[in-house]
Amino acid sequence: MGEGLRFELLGPLRALGPEGEVPLGAPRQRAVLAVLLLQEGRPMTYPALVDAVWGERPPAQVRNLVQKYVSGLRRACAGAAPGGSGPELRWTGSGYVLSGAVIADLAERRALLAQAVAARDGGDGGRALELAGRAEALWRGEFAEGLAGPFLAAERLRWAEKRLMVLEARLEGQLDLGRYHECVHELVRQVARHPLRERLVGLLMLALYRSGQATDALVAFEDARRRIAEEMGSDPGPALRALHERMLRQDPALLPESVLAS
Repeated sequence: MGEGLRFELLGPLRALGPEGEVPLGAPRQRAVLAVLLLQEGRPMTYPALVDAVWGERPPAQVRNLVQKYVSGLRRACAGAAPGGSGPELRWTGSGYVLSGAVIADLAERRALLAQAVAARDGGDGGRALELAGRAEALWRGEFAEGLAGPFLAAERLRWAEKRLMVLEARLEGQLDLGRYHECVHELVRQVARHPLRERLVGLLMLALYRSGQATDALVAFEDARRRIAEEMGSDPGPALRALHERMLRQDPALLPESVLAS
């Protein structure tokens, strides 16, 4: 990140300077910036940039548009960080390079999750959950929200999956710590948002089962089985089916020792 200039992509793209948010121009200009930021200092050829932002059918005046947007971004960066301390966008002869810029919220998220994994591996589940929650709180919306183009659309899908995986890991960690009742409501909401996400369904079933709602856990499976059959024409996967079967036979291993001893 250039001194005094902070870029963020976990939501709508924004750049924050010493005087507040920096105007970044029209949506396509912002898309050009987002694509170049995601190259992390690697050069990007002109054809690759056009394909990333406009796809297979760019407008006839696309070369002029690229030059206009690059000039606009140079002015924005220079105005936000005077004295040459900000990011530099230049043409190298082989491609455009944005140097001196880091996507700050992505870097912070990566560091927090690495610390969370270390805490979990060290046996401190509570600390791991706290760090994962801080990483999750960095999200302000969808990844690069509102910006068009095939490259950013693909990145948005990839980051949505990564975000869901962290959410699932955090909820699983809460279950491991015995926080069954407080997990149920959030899992109900998440299953409603992602009805075909079998790991979320399995976590909801476990939260219900361990909080004394075994019948509701079995109903959750049947609801998921019906949705999967209707939407995909198939059965739930082996992991979810195995969990269901263990609940039907009341496998003692599904309950933590604290419940079995009560």
